[in-house]
Amino acid sequence: MRRDLRVAMRQRSDLLNPILFLLVVITLFPLGVGPGPDVLSRIAPGVIWVSAILSALLGLERIFRDDFRDGALEQMLLLPVAVEWSVLAKITVHWLLTALPLLVLAPLFALLLNLTPSAWGTLWVTLLLGTPVISCVGAIGVALTVSLNKGGALLSLLLLPLLIPLLIFATAAVEASATGLSPAGPLALMAAIMVLTVVLSPYAVHAALRVSVN
Repeated sequence: MRRDLRVAMRQRSDLLNPILFLLVVITLFPLGVGPGPDVLSRIAPGVIWVSAILSALLGLERIFRDDFRDGALEQMLLLPVAVEWSVLAKITVHWLLTALPLLVLAPLFALLLNLTPSAWGTLWVTLLLGTPVISCVGAIGVALTVSLNKGGALLSLLLLPLLIPLLIFATAAVEASATGLSPAGPLALMAAIMVLTVVLSPYAVHAALRVSVN
């Protein structure tokens, strides 16, 4: 994790691109649909979540791309330790670099899009539960396409359909909270998805890397 964080700090443009993408999309979106508070409050959860998914996709290739190019990925697969721990460390670094700024800025985005204050907490919880899923599922996709020269478009086509249920549950939870209903059901489903992906994705990534590297 320390090594990947040091490498990321040297590549400031790759580090800032997802954050700048979030800021641009969420600040320009009200200009496109109009400043009506009712309209903005209804679409706010979807806008924030779609922006979060797309910004996370921008930094996904960084997880294994550089290691594959310089041969470090092959060395990682040959280390006398469980590869799953190294994979989990890389997923954690991706989450720290892409999702943590989003969690910090989420209240500001909710304010810009006129989301009701009662739903702010639910939005933050959905992002906390959902962003690890994006990183884990994204790591599987990157592992499958890491050996391709131009795998970015294919990666998006692979991942976006898999993340649609997450988007549906997240927006349903925020909308329920905004209308005074309990968001417990969608949040419980998101928590279950997060636990499954965090536990199983390192093994899936390991298998995918062996196929791609060999």
